[in-house]
Amino acid sequence: MKKHNFSAGPSILAPVVIENTAAAILDLNGSGLSVMEVSHRGKDFMAVMDETVTLFKQVLNVPQEYEVLFLGGGASMQFCMVPFNLLNKKAAYLETGSWAKKAIKEAGFFGKVDIVASSKDKNFNYIPRDYTIPSDADYFHITTNNTIFGTQITEDIESPVPLVADMSSDIFSRPMDVSKYGIIYGGAQKNLGPAGVTFVVIRPDILGKVERQIPSMLDYRVHLENGSMFNTPPVVPIFAVRETLKWLKDLGGIEKIGEINLKKAGMLYDAIDNSEIFTGTAQKESRSLMNVCFVMKDRYKDMEGEFISFAQERGMVGIKGHRSVGGFRASIYNAMPVESIRALIDVMKEFEELKAV
Repeated sequence: MKKHNFSAGPSILAPVVIENTAAAILDLNGSGLSVMEVSHRGKDFMAVMDETVTLFKQVLNVPQEYEVLFLGGGASMQFCMVPFNLLNKKAAYLETGSWAKKAIKEAGFFGKVDIVASSKDKNFNYIPRDYTIPSDADYFHITTNNTIFGTQITEDIESPVPLVADMSSDIFSRPMDVSKYGIIYGGAQKNLGPAGVTFVVIRPDILGKVERQIPSMLDYRVHLENGSMFNTPPVVPIFAVRETLKWLKDLGGIEKIGEINLKKAGMLYDAIDNSEIFTGTAQKESRSLMNVCFVMKDRYKDMEGEFISFAQERGMVGIKGHRSVGGFRASIYNAMPVESIRALIDVMKEFEELKAV
């Protein structure tokens, strides 16, 4: 039976990425050595790192003045690295979900945090729109896609201060204007590669303005000076990121994947909106293209567990919703094929035909 992987992360990767990475684990470029055991400063891996950075900039249309880093620690490490490097007196944050809350907590250790708006009042089922970014803040932080609650910021915000974005779960999902941002960061394990590497896109001129001393491993300037090689980088995930970027470029780049993502999400949301038994949880104008969250309508609520089992028996993997929301979550990242969306819709319709009254 074919498996359809809707897991929120680590999540689906393109088959060619898995195949090429698996081959490199056995033998990198005919060297007779695994990518796991060659020197990270040797010519074989340095070529991988250089090409990965070049492809990242090329596919995302990163302006020349920006740099790209590949670090460890996940996006969660960036929750403290960002304020460590940027927060002098006050930072502004948009509170749109669990990961935004975690970032806010970490920033609070370094200075004042101004929460400019929050969707907590409705269990984070929408993106706040009516707020003012304080011009005296050191930076403004957003989480562009909220995996747990299925909401997304799909426009590039105009900010009077450096804009910092956690794009762990929607990087490379749509065309974007990188020049609007001071820092973009995220864990790779949604749209870019396996868990273990964190990307940081940074405009270096925003650094060096805080008054505190920063430990070397947490100082962006140290990593920039060393080209992501201050310590041994996560070599296998970086190789897989390169393969993902090559796949994405061959597919048609950021514009093409943006079109595909709109199509996939539109198909699934249409099926939910036209269902007798399912209903979406996020407000329509805030819906995520990456994580589609839905539940059973009230009269069918006791069938949610039954549907999970029904779907799993038909090859649907990872559709159970987060415990804070319940119901179901279909994560449809870049590597998710349209065929899997159709398969899930067919399962939903089959269940509905059996259960709707």
